[in-house]
Amino acid sequence: MSKAHVVGLGKSGVAAARLLKWEGWEVELSDGNTSKTLLEQQQELAAEQITVKLGQSLELNGANLPQLIVVSPGVPWDIPVLIKARQLGIETIGEMELAWRNLRSLPWVGITGTNGKTTTTALIAAIFQAAELNAPACGNIGYAACEVALSQRGQGTALRLPSAPLRASRSVAEGQGGRGEGTAIQNHVDWVIAEVSSYQIESSSSLAPRIGVWTTFTPDHLSRHQTLENYYNIKAKLLRQSELQVFNGDDAYLSQLGLSAWPDAYWTSVRGKDFLISEKGFYIEDGWVVEKLTATSTPEPIVKVSSLRMVGEHNQQNLLMAVATARLAGINRDAIALAVREFPGVAHRLEHICTWEGIDFINDSKATNYDAAEVGLASVNSPAILIAGGEAKAGDDTAWLAQIQTKAAAVLLIGSAAPAFAKRLREVGYHNYHIVETMERAIPKSAELAKQYQAPVVLLSPACASFDQYPNFEVRGDRFRHLCLAWAGGWKPARVELPELENSSQESIVQSR
Repeated sequence: MSKAHVVGLGKSGVAAARLLKWEGWEVELSDGNTSKTLLEQQQELAAEQITVKLGQSLELNGANLPQLIVVSPGVPWDIPVLIKARQLGIETIGEMELAWRNLRSLPWVGITGTNGKTTTTALIAAIFQAAELNAPACGNIGYAACEVALSQRGQGTALRLPSAPLRASRSVAEGQGGRGEGTAIQNHVDWVIAEVSSYQIESSSSLAPRIGVWTTFTPDHLSRHQTLENYYNIKAKLLRQSELQVFNGDDAYLSQLGLSAWPDAYWTSVRGKDFLISEKGFYIEDGWVVEKLTATSTPEPIVKVSSLRMVGEHNQQNLLMAVATARLAGINRDAIALAVREFPGVAHRLEHICTWEGIDFINDSKATNYDAAEVGLASVNSPAILIAGGEAKAGDDTAWLAQIQTKAAAVLLIGSAAPAFAKRLREVGYHNYHIVETMERAIPKSAELAKQYQAPVVLLSPACASFDQYPNFEVRGDRFRHLCLAWAGGWKPARVELPELENSSQESIVQSR
């Protein structure tokens, strides 16, 4: 029996291991971590004759080497053991590639981009489901791609799309995949709607969607990809291998490349027909999303922009790309209009949590870089009380800082980036910030400052990764939600006194206890 090794015991790794087992491989799975949850998964998989080694890394010593290595998305592609595996001629692929090999007979939509891909993916899935297509969201959101492959093979838990699929868009975006009430779609998937990160593209050599979508492109993940050129080329590979291509024509980087790099793509623009990069595409005019499928075709209105409940120009861009994808897949206007009207948005991306004494608390925890945080702040009413910070990323913070100067009445800084962010704010002449360190201290202080400055919004938009304080941005956003709802519900954490510093009456520091 051929031997396969899966690296990483996450949702994707477990699904990959089960799919390989179904295919007849002898499967071993390793993870460098140990926890109670992982131990429980180890026991569960052992019952399925899948060996799980916790607290151990893959080793390629001796004669009993695997013939195939499958890598979970969070595992760097260039770690020494994977480089060695490729040098030894061991086939090494990502979990997404394994799923593609099992599902390549189906049409795929592959959505990638620095920002906007989660919202766009969730909206595309909602539209396809409104058209009564079984089209689960998977990959970087929703199901692991190999879970979809298992369901198509009649193995494992049936995928379930809710009976009223549009109301489930939030749970799909949160990674729940609509499990629970609904209609099972086991053995019958019409389209695969995959959000594909650069990590997943990097490890997927043959993934070739029917429709590829590129939402935005700005510097991100450079600690992993090293250069902007390398990051771009990884993203571009997915689009080059796609039969049809949809691009955000309002993105500064992508629009500069334009037709010279992507002559056959369908481009979009919120600014109207005159700003359309090519003679075919989708744009907004007179409050409608308008379709122009060829250079000679008559423009046709598809759906009213006002049907979309999400705020911000960037969400209009997401709408255009979702509608373009749906129309290229042959979905009718009625299904699109229904889906757009019912779509609630996605968790952690400008998610309205509650309103307390006229102040809206908004969770934008998915804004993990400067560009996303700039968009988040630009999308809310001003003046706003901004909560930012976490584990800082490389990138250009200039536009984000300018947005803060324009729209933020005050900034509360949390996490390890707080001192550096405070320094950058001082450098641009912004002094109304407070280093509060934790979310628990940020919420009562934000409510106090919102009252003081008559600010209609408290916005968590960190511009940072979460790993200094939380396992991921979802847990960070969930903590924000819990604290906001507790505050609005009448439970108040003990008020934290923030002493003034000698050199600034506006800066405050809370010492850790």
